[in-house]
Amino acid sequence: MATAALQVAVESKKNNGNVKYAFTCAIFASMASIILGYDIGVMSGASLYIKKDLKITDVQLEILVGIMNLYSLIGAFAAARTSDWIGRRITVVFAAAIFFAGALLMGFAVNYAMLMAGRFVAGVGVGYAVMIAPVYTAEISPASARGFLTSFPDFFINFGILLGYVSNYAFAGLPLRLGWRVMLGIGAAPSMLLALMVFVMPESPRWLVKNGRLANARAVLEKTSATPEEAAERLADIKAAAGIPKDLDGDVVEVPEGRKSKETQVWKELILSPTPAMRRILLSALGIHFFQQASGSDCVVLYSPRVFKSAGITDDNKLLGATCAVGVTKTLFILVAAFLLDRVGRRPLLQCSAGGMMVSLVGLGTGLTVVGHHPDAKIPWAVALCIASTLAFVAFFSIGLGPITAVYPSEIFPLRVRALGFAVGVACNRLTSGVISMTFLSLSKAITIGGSFFLYSGIAAIGCVFFFAYLPETRGRTLEEMGKLFGMADTGMTEAEGTRGQEKVIQNPNGCKLDGNQETAATVSLS
Repeated sequence: MATAALQVAVESKKNNGNVKYAFTCAIFASMASIILGYDIGVMSGASLYIKKDLKITDVQLEILVGIMNLYSLIGAFAAARTSDWIGRRITVVFAAAIFFAGALLMGFAVNYAMLMAGRFVAGVGVGYAVMIAPVYTAEISPASARGFLTSFPDFFINFGILLGYVSNYAFAGLPLRLGWRVMLGIGAAPSMLLALMVFVMPESPRWLVKNGRLANARAVLEKTSATPEEAAERLADIKAAAGIPKDLDGDVVEVPEGRKSKETQVWKELILSPTPAMRRILLSALGIHFFQQASGSDCVVLYSPRVFKSAGITDDNKLLGATCAVGVTKTLFILVAAFLLDRVGRRPLLQCSAGGMMVSLVGLGTGLTVVGHHPDAKIPWAVALCIASTLAFVAFFSIGLGPITAVYPSEIFPLRVRALGFAVGVACNRLTSGVISMTFLSLSKAITIGGSFFLYSGIAAIGCVFFFAYLPETRGRTLEEMGKLFGMADTGMTEAEGTRGQEKVIQNPNGCKLDGNQETAATVSLS
């Protein structure tokens, strides 16, 4: 009896250790997202001083602030190829190294052209980071905690934003020529720390299986699964998704040639001639990425000092203090989302988030419009409405659209197209963000700053309808089970292959064997 109790205690300890190990790996990988958040946060305040020091126009400032989003497209697509080529883990090192170089270049910039060059290099690093962090975290996490763990990248984006705000506040007292350079240059520090942490992270088990390294994948899964049975089940599912026969085992195996994710095949399957199910997966990912940025989230963060200034707060210290409050609110509410994702689900949080953002944007637009119509008068209630609406907006954003934009797209793509699929989503995200952030000041002059936020509220309302009508719930599903939610017959292969009715036997998640003619009707999902 005592021996049995001891064995139970040892097993329990081992399981807890595995959960902690997966937790630690997710944290380390997600820290890559700090570099994006830091840049967003620090530019909101540094841009005020850059404009004064370099004497640039509003248009030049818009371009400077928003152009990184376009540069990051290069990094996102490069990261997709790099992560499939040399692995997810080393790709994180690439992200850190590139951003490190960009931060130093911005910190030592002597003119606008050199600053733009630094933005280009840093932008490529950001593209690497925002693509690889959620993909790695999703692939290493067990299904029961994937929503929680995959929300970490967004938490660290928000934490990075907060660090950027704190940097603004801390270095605002330095001489004009020095202050903004220190704010930007010190961003190299997090990337150095990240590069060192990567060396204690294992490689993604799904990347290892895709490359035939079964022994390595098994070792990683045993360290990140709650029980040995779960590890074996996860390995079997991943092997099926990679097209490796269930009975084929060994330290290193040759992945069947017909299942290797060759670049041209992946592009064809995802973009050029997708099946209806793959098209729905792609549109779901693109929709989340688009509505996250098109609803004006980056404008609220990047231009929050200008928004508060428009609301009647003119003192620089008070402006930066109010902006820090935005950062604190975002960081606190992302923690709330992390604990709700695996309890409530993705769709309810997305709908709640988009609805709350819509109402908050209406309040912000109303307050700014009232203040704009009475430029010479102090209207306390309108100023309070603007501040409250801004804080409410970032709170609603952080419980839904913020973290789920990293979680949902990283879950739904089949293994063979996951890296490219997520990169396409990131490209949509960064492109939309670039367009929105680079047109905000011009749009505000054309339809007033209040009118701009009314426009964004309409986009948020459309997003709420899209999330309700189009997205299936993924909570509690393994990555290898996602395909059947979107109508795929067998996501271990192309959908067309799954409907050919070949005479073969496959194993479904419930352990029942189906022949090739039955598998389509049963919509068995293996990836």
